[in-house]
Amino acid sequence: TPQILSISQGLSSSEGEVSSRLILCWFFSFSHQTPKGSCLEAVKIAIDAGYRHIDGAFVYFNEHEVGQAIREKIAEGKIKREDIFYCGKLWNTCHPPELVRPTLEKTLKILQLDYVDLYIIELPMAFKPGDALYPKDENGKFIYHETDLCATWEALEACKDAGLAKSIGVSNFNRRQLEMIMNKPGLKYKPVSNQVECHPYFTQPKLLEFCRQHDIVIVGYSPLGTSRDESWVNVSSPPLLKDPVLNAIGKKYNKTAAQIALRFNIQRGVVVIPKSFNPQRIRENFQIFDFSLTEKEMKEIEALNKNVRYVELLM
Repeated sequence: TPQILSISQGLSSSEGEVSSRLILCWFFSFSHQTPKGSCLEAVKIAIDAGYRHIDGAFVYFNEHEVGQAIREKIAEGKIKREDIFYCGKLWNTCHPPELVRPTLEKTLKILQLDYVDLYIIELPMAFKPGDALYPKDENGKFIYHETDLCATWEALEACKDAGLAKSIGVSNFNRRQLEMIMNKPGLKYKPVSNQVECHPYFTQPKLLEFCRQHDIVIVGYSPLGTSRDESWVNVSSPPLLKDPVLNAIGKKYNKTAAQIALRFNIQRGVVVIPKSFNPQRIRENFQIFDFSLTEKEMKEIEALNKNVRYVELLM
């Protein structure tokens, strides 16, 4: 299970506003593998380091710690609520329109916040609604639920109108699924963002260009590759951070291969999500705004694309 931090130079909203947050921090973890309190401390360290955008989800089972960290930092006078940009996610079992608002309200209750800044559909497929987050049949196969993404989107629009979410977006959507939402009759708000896997070995050029044309921000997860956890990662994939091109460019700037990979996506306008609960790496991941890659270096890194997916969404 990954635990993730993310950074960004800005996030556009559907109304044309631009978030001034320089840094995004994203925590993705599960309680049975994350020691109690580790997310709490990581969020506080990230806020102290300058991170202001926190992205979580009910299904990560740590929103109570994220909310506590935010409240503690507000109490210290380090930040105000309006300084924080929080993103939550709608899980697969909650796609029916009548479940969307109650699910978001549950997230807000856990966080002890009045609103989220961004609420996104985590995956375009739906599971059978119920208490089981990963419902399976007697053969161990996922139990899917027929879903109408447009109806689910309308429920998100209602959450925005109610003031429960400032902006709304999607995750793991392809072009066809994005167009389904954007071409929906009576559309009130288009998605402001689309979170997908994106790194030098999987650059997503066509999807990135499509989203640019429609003013949709790409949020790239696994920008440094991933941990080698075979329960959810294709461990046969080549380790990104050992790439000689990234390391050679890093040597020139006195930066790590990780920092070069992050800088590459930032310069392309992609929000990046580097994994770390390590205080040193949290701060190190911040240090990518004091240099720029040349056009030649950007092309060299773009040429590394192998269409390699580290995260296999085998659902």
